[in-house]
Amino acid sequence: MKRLALGILLASVAGAACAADLPAPPTATYSKAPPIVSPVTNWSGFYVGAMGGYASENNSDGPGVKGGFGGGTVGYNWQFSNIVAGIEADGAFADVSSSITALGITETAKVDALATVRGRIGVAFDQVLLYGTGGLALADSKVSVSGSGITLSDTKTQTGWTAGAGVEWMFLPRWSLKAEYLYRRFESVTLFGGISTGSSALNSGQFGVNYHF
Repeated sequence: MKRLALGILLASVAGAACAADLPAPPTATYSKAPPIVSPVTNWSGFYVGAMGGYASENNSDGPGVKGGFGGGTVGYNWQFSNIVAGIEADGAFADVSSSITALGITETAKVDALATVRGRIGVAFDQVLLYGTGGLALADSKVSVSGSGITLSDTKTQTGWTAGAGVEWMFLPRWSLKAEYLYRRFESVTLFGGISTGSSALNSGQFGVNYHF
């Protein structure tokens, strides 16, 4: 009986010694998840929007037409790395006008509508796009002469070119705001069967909001 007890004691001591020699189990470690990085803004695709602004005639001979306009925009962008190219068209109703009265006769010149079809190319800095733009410009121009209760008027569409620059900010995933300057140069047209308007130029600043599909 003593031998059995002694054997059990020796076995217990040996087991404890072996357990002491075993390496400690590895301590569990936890690493923090990497921060979520927002995707870079993609400017590619179709968009529509609204725009409006103010235009004034670059006229050194006297007071030129001036006033506001507002309308819509449609366009498409292609993005290559951080280079963005696109095409855009806009059209607006306008009240860009001036009047002169002399000897009881009033002459009024007015631009009723403005439109452009332009190419755009620029550099994107994630949510901000800086670009240059240029292309075709159109304007519906009207001249009226009134006096002694009689009014004569004639309207013609002027064609020309436009160039400018702008900045656009994608403030939400599908929404952007833009501001741009455009210089518009129009060719002369003939009114009332023989009176030439001469070439004209408009400086315009405009703002817009676009929705990107």
